[in-house]
Amino acid sequence: MISFTISNQRLRGGARLAGCLAALVLLGCGPAFAADGPKGSEALFLAQLVVLMAAGRLLGEGMQRLGQPAVMGQLLAGVILGPSVFGALWPQGQHALFLDAQAQKSMLDAISQFGILLLLLLTGMETDLKLVRKVGSAAVSVALAGVAVPFALGVALGEFLPDALLPRPDQRLLTALFLGTALSISSIKIVAAIVRDMNFSRRDLGQIIISSAILEDTIGWIIIAVTLSLAQAGNIDLKSVARSVAGTAAFLAFSLTLGRRLVVLLIRWSNDYFESEFAVITTILVIMGVMALVTDGIGVNTVLGAFVAGVLVGDSPILTGHIDEQLRGLITAFFMPVFFALAGLSTDMRILADRELLLLALGLIAIASVGKFAGAFVGGKLGGLRWREAFALGCGMNARGSTEVIVATIGLSMGALSQKLFSMIVAMAITTTMAMPPMLRFALARVPMRRAERERLAREEMEAKGFVPKLERLLLAVDQSQNGKFAARIAGLVAGQRGIPITVLSLTSEDDTTKPGERGRKAAGEDTAKETADDTKNSQPKEDRAETVDVTVRTLEAPTHEAIAQEAERGYDLMLVGLERMRGRDAFHDEVDRIAAAFDGPLAIVAGAGLHLDNPEDSPLDMLVPVNGTDVSRRAAEIAVEVARGATAKVTALYVATRTGRRGRSGRLRREEQAILDDVTELARLYGRKIATAVRTDVAPDDAVLTAAKRHNLIVMGVSRRPGDKLFFGETAAGVFREAPISVVFVAS
Repeated sequence: MISFTISNQRLRGGARLAGCLAALVLLGCGPAFAADGPKGSEALFLAQLVVLMAAGRLLGEGMQRLGQPAVMGQLLAGVILGPSVFGALWPQGQHALFLDAQAQKSMLDAISQFGILLLLLLTGMETDLKLVRKVGSAAVSVALAGVAVPFALGVALGEFLPDALLPRPDQRLLTALFLGTALSISSIKIVAAIVRDMNFSRRDLGQIIISSAILEDTIGWIIIAVTLSLAQAGNIDLKSVARSVAGTAAFLAFSLTLGRRLVVLLIRWSNDYFESEFAVITTILVIMGVMALVTDGIGVNTVLGAFVAGVLVGDSPILTGHIDEQLRGLITAFFMPVFFALAGLSTDMRILADRELLLLALGLIAIASVGKFAGAFVGGKLGGLRWREAFALGCGMNARGSTEVIVATIGLSMGALSQKLFSMIVAMAITTTMAMPPMLRFALARVPMRRAERERLAREEMEAKGFVPKLERLLLAVDQSQNGKFAARIAGLVAGQRGIPITVLSLTSEDDTTKPGERGRKAAGEDTAKETADDTKNSQPKEDRAETVDVTVRTLEAPTHEAIAQEAERGYDLMLVGLERMRGRDAFHDEVDRIAAAFDGPLAIVAGAGLHLDNPEDSPLDMLVPVNGTDVSRRAAEIAVEVARGATAKVTALYVATRTGRRGRSGRLRREEQAILDDVTELARLYGRKIATAVRTDVAPDDAVLTAAKRHNLIVMGVSRRPGDKLFFGETAAGVFREAPISVVFVAS
C-alpha cells in the first residue's frame, strides 16, 4: 500500500475536513440515496457536486498556502475521496457517495467535460496572439521534439514489454503505439492552469509552454486517430488521417482570418441589440460550443475548438475585460474544482501494492519524464532558447493530467492496453502532474528575464493601472467642420495603436449644406478617423501592429440628447466631441453641453485652433500636458503619449508648484513633484517616447499653463466635471479654455 504523507498541518486539516464533509453528506442524504436505489438520484448528483467543490476548495487553499497551485489541491481532493483513501477507510461510504452506475457517472462526466471547455476558453482569452507569433518557431520546435522523443521511447518500451502485460500479444504494435502516445502527450488543461496559477502566463516562456502544449495536444489526437484506425481496421486508414489533418488546418486558417472578424461582429451585435442580461456571455458560449463541435467533427478533440474560440474572444477589441470578469468567477468557483477532483477520483493507487507493478510503474514514470524533458529541452534549444529557459521548458511540459487518463481509457476500451498498463499510465499521469509545479518553480527561479521581456512586463503592469489600455470602444461625436476633422484625427491616433473600434455619430452643424441623401457617403469624421488610425497602425513595428480599426457610422439628423444617450447605452469607454462651435458666451456652447450631458463616461472635448483648423489632418502636434499627481492629470498624460506614438509628436509635462514659505518649497514637496514627473517620464519611455519636463513656481496654474503654451500648439489637460447644468471643469480649465491661443483637449473623468 502506498501512503501519501504531507507534513503541513493545514493540509492535513484540509484532508480531514474533506473526509468529514463526505461523511456528513452521506449521513444527511442517506435516506434519499436509499430511496432511489442503485440507479442513483438527483440528490446524489447534488451531493457529489457539493463534496467535490468543497473538498477541492479546501485542499486547493491548503496547497496555495504551501506555495503550490490550487489545482494540485483539487487533484489531491479527488485522490482522497477516491478508492485510494476514502474507499480504503470506508468502502461502503465511498461507494454510496460515488455510485458505480452509468447514469450517475454520465452526469458528472458531462459537468467535467463542459468545465474542460470553459477552462480552455478562459486560457485562450488570456493568450496573447502577438506574443505567440513572436515565440512561434520555438513553440513548434518544442512541440515536435517534445512529442517525437517520448513517443519513440514509448513505442520502444512497448516492443520489449513482457507478454503478461499485453492484452493481445499478437497486436503488440497497437499497444506500443498507444503507450508511445500516452508518454508523449501533455495535458493543455493542467499545464495552462498551473502556468496561470503561478502568474507566469504573461512571461515569454509561459506563452511558449502553453503554445507548445496546444500543438502537442493537437499532434497527440492526430496520432490517436491513426492508432484508432489501426485498431479498428487492422491497418492505417490514410484517407481518414489525411481528412483530419486537412480539416484541422482549414479550421485554424478560417478561424484566424474570417472567423476572427465574425466573432467580433457577433459580440458587438449581441451587445448593441439585445436588451436581456448577459447576452454577450450567451453568445460567447454558443461560439465556443459551435467551434468545439466543428473540431470534433473533423476528428480532433473538442478542446482545440474551445481554446481557439477563447483566442478569438480575447482578441476581440471590445468588452473583453467585462467578459473575463463574468466568466472567471463561475469557472474558478465551480467547474475547476469539480473537473480536477474528478481527475483524481478516477485513480486507484491500491493496485501499486504489488511490488512488480510498482517497479514497472516507477520505470514508466522515469522513461516518460526523461523522454518528455529531453524532447522539450532539445526543441527549446533548436528554437533559440537559452539553456536555462530550455531546462524550465522541459520541466513545464512534464504534466499529463486528465489527457493521459483519456488516452489510457481509449486504449483500455479498444483492447490495446491491459488493466495493469492502464493503472500504471494513470499513476504516471498523476505523479508527473504533481511533480511538475515544484520542478517548474525551481527552474523558473533561475531563468533571468531579458531586457525586452522585463520592459514588456513593466509596461503591462503599468497598463493594468492605466486608462488608455482599458479603452475597448470609442464614441466620436463630430460634425463636418474643420474642428470635427481634427477631433476625428485625435480619435484615430488613440485607436490606431490598439485597434480600438470607433463609432462615429455624424452630427449636422448649423451651416451644413450637405443633402440628406449624400450624408451617408460623407459621414462626418469617418474618413479622417479611419485614415489616421490606419496610418498610425502602419507606423508601428510589424509584430506590434494592431488589426485594422473598425469604424462604424451612425448619422443623426440632429444632435439630440435622446439619440446620443441611447447610443451611449451600448457601452463606450470614452467619447470625443468636436463641433464647429465649441465656445459659447460664457464657456462651452449649449450644443456641447447637451452632448456631454447625454454621456456619463469619460469625455475628451476637442477645441482646435490655428494651424489645426487650417490643416486638421496633417498639421504637426507639439503637446503641453499639465500634471499634478491626480488621476485625471495622468489620464491626460496617457492620451498625450498615445497620440505622440502615432504622430511622432513632442510632449512636455508641466508641473506647477506653489511656494509654502519664505524659504521656498520643502524637500518633501520637491520629492513629490519629481516623483510625479518621473511617473510620466517612465510612462512615455515604456512606449518608446521621450517626454520633456518643466516646473513653474509662484504663479497661478492657469497663468503657468498659458505662459508655457506659447511654445506649443496643443494643450492636453486632465479635468473633472463639476456639478451643474452647464459643462464646467473648474476655474483653471475655464481660464485656459477662454484665453489659450492654441488647440485644447480636455480629458474629463
